[in-house]
Amino acid sequence: MNIKEKLGNRIRILRLERKISQEKLAHLSSLDRTYMQSIEKGERNISIITIEKISKAFNITIDELVKDL
Repeated sequence: MNIKEKLGNRIRILRLERKISQEKLAHLSSLDRTYMQSIEKGERNISIITIEKISKAFNITIDELVKDL
């Protein structure tokens, strides 16, 4: 599994643990739902800005988001 797939999987797991939809996470992150879907699939090489948006949406630090990748 490459780093994009690992990060996408981590985001998906966190989202499911919090019982929120991709659409809700995308909204909280100020991202498009289809973009969020492609992130979770490991298809996107996302920027540090996007990583920050997602971590804020989860109310966690970037360190926590990328933990164990």
